[in-house]
Amino acid sequence: MFTTGYVIAMIGIALCVLLCGVGSAIGLYKTGTAAAGVLSENPKLFGKVMVLVLLPATQGIYGFIVALIASNQLGTIQEALIVNEAVAGAGGMVAEGWSIFGAVLPMTVSGLFTGIFQGRSAVNCIYAVGKQESLGGKLILYPAMIEFYAILGLLISMILVNAVPPLNYLPVVTEPATALAALL
Repeated sequence: MFTTGYVIAMIGIALCVLLCGVGSAIGLYKTGTAAAGVLSENPKLFGKVMVLVLLPATQGIYGFIVALIASNQLGTIQEALIVNEAVAGAGGMVAEGWSIFGAVLPMTVSGLFTGIFQGRSAVNCIYAVGKQESLGGKLILYPAMIEFYAILGLLISMILVNAVPPLNYLPVVTEPATALAALL
């Protein structure tokens, strides 16, 4: 049985992985199709184009990292969560769930949008490399600037997730008198 706070936290974590993955997938779709067109005309550009194609994939990886870190905050024993909710009240556990939900939100939003926009930027760079091969190393800077904001989202989410106390931080008790004494 899951508590409400636990479910809220899991929804936030799932959205982080999902939306970061969607951002990466859209970005990779755009860069992959652009690269296919350029490489059909000049296959020797594969190495220079591949770096630009893969840049939007990092957002999905960042979302996965944040999800792993946030999942550790959930605790592993459902019984402890149920007992703690009875002791602390449903409001305390819901607040913890919303805390984790909010902590992963910076990565969720930045991962979605930077993946898409990094893909759009890299597409134009891929086309430019197709026209002038010598620009390959210089043009990576433009999609990399967008990557900076994905990294900021990753760092902020990691800091926020680590600031949230674990959902099972209260002592596990079985008797109401012991529970009251544990809280005092």
